[in-house]
Amino acid sequence: MTQDVEMKDNQTPTQSVVSATTSTLQHLKEIAALIDTGSYTKEVRRIARAVRLTVGLRRKLTSSVISSFLDFALVPGSEAHTRLSSFFPKSDEHDMEVDTASSTSQAPLKHLPAELEIYCYFIVLLFLIDQKKYSEAKACSSASIARLKSLNRRTIDVIASRLYFYYSLSYELTGDLAEIRGTLLALHHSATLRHDELGQETLLNLLLRNYLHYNLYDQAEKLRSKAPRFEAHSNQQFCRYLFYLGKIRTIQLEYTDAKESLLQAARKAPVAALGFRIQCNKWAILVRLLLGEIPERSIFTQKGMDKAFRPYFELTNAVRIGDLELFRNVQERFAKTFSEDRTHNLIVRLRHNVIRTGLRNISISYSRISLTDVAQKLRLNSANPVADAESIVAKAIRDGAIDATIDHKNGCMVSKETGDIYSTNEPQTAFNSRIAFCLNMHNEAVRALRFPPNTHREKESDEKRREKKQQEEELAKYMAEEDDDDF
Repeated sequence: MTQDVEMKDNQTPTQSVVSATTSTLQHLKEIAALIDTGSYTKEVRRIARAVRLTVGLRRKLTSSVISSFLDFALVPGSEAHTRLSSFFPKSDEHDMEVDTASSTSQAPLKHLPAELEIYCYFIVLLFLIDQKKYSEAKACSSASIARLKSLNRRTIDVIASRLYFYYSLSYELTGDLAEIRGTLLALHHSATLRHDELGQETLLNLLLRNYLHYNLYDQAEKLRSKAPRFEAHSNQQFCRYLFYLGKIRTIQLEYTDAKESLLQAARKAPVAALGFRIQCNKWAILVRLLLGEIPERSIFTQKGMDKAFRPYFELTNAVRIGDLELFRNVQERFAKTFSEDRTHNLIVRLRHNVIRTGLRNISISYSRISLTDVAQKLRLNSANPVADAESIVAKAIRDGAIDATIDHKNGCMVSKETGDIYSTNEPQTAFNSRIAFCLNMHNEAVRALRFPPNTHREKESDEKRREKKQQEEELAKYMAEEDDDDF
């Protein structure tokens, strides 16, 4: 009796593995049935729900589960089945799990809709990328794109948009992103002609990412400006578009528009997208520094972001103080981080802002100071620091950064008395910018509201139906009275 119990205990791990495999396979079969129904009824929402359910099962996918599902969903010996099964080598353990899992009481589908075939490509590609088999993922994604080109059905658009993304990702992970630029342009052209708006916004973002990856900002802006405009269908794709737009605007020195796009992207991004929000905030911090603003301390202490923002916090501190030596030290110490974030060129631009901030602090502290002392306080390391200091002061006066004059005869800078700021237009400008921000946020919130479709039409039709019924009853009553009069 004791031996039997021990034997059962020894079988428990194997039974649990088989049970997990069977459960995952059963979920995939239910998703396949959902896709089959959506294909038959032409309901895109069912296909979208199937994709969302697959993302939830992503961590539970194994090679044996996917192989069993391919045997269930695809016709054995077909081109798609042969190609996708080649990514999963057979084994004895796999055969045992397949036999156990296939014992479930669900028969294979009678016919193979195109949506289900594309879905099989999708889950295989997802699994290969998760297993870091990038070369095989490239081959699978290329085959899926070749199959997609021959299909033109709106029910496939949701799965196709995901395939486009992972197609680009697989080539990016192998360092061959430039190879697919022509294919992405052709796919975007086809999506535009087919009015596939979800595919258009996905492919536009992938093309922008492709150009920005190789620092082709001018070409990215030309594509963005000429691409057709339409209302965003996916919040994630809209956030990516705003982020890429903010990067383009930053490189083109349009800092105000860049700041608005980057902050909007960070605000609209999902809470779970921590890495994306960190990147948006990094660029937004640099753009605000280039605009002469100092970001609030709360930005650097956000939950889960404080470690990633440490280099930018010290950089902000150096710009706020106006210490050029401290700025150089921070730039050298975190050079590797700035290079990985691809923000090194923007930080080089900040040197001028550091000098201007230091000069503004000097003009506030001293009513009269020699240009030699200005060069020493700014820590200008050049062959002729006094001449450089004079040119820097002259440029700052011309740009309106400081209110001062240069005494060339005595070689000094004379600061004017600071007046009351409320006698200028600065408060009005600040209020206008805040009011415009609040109005834009209100308008976006109103546009984001959702209402039940055709509610007013249903009410009108109900009222008309009642009136029509009442008129018919009155007519019938009138005709009955006439009949009575005839008798």
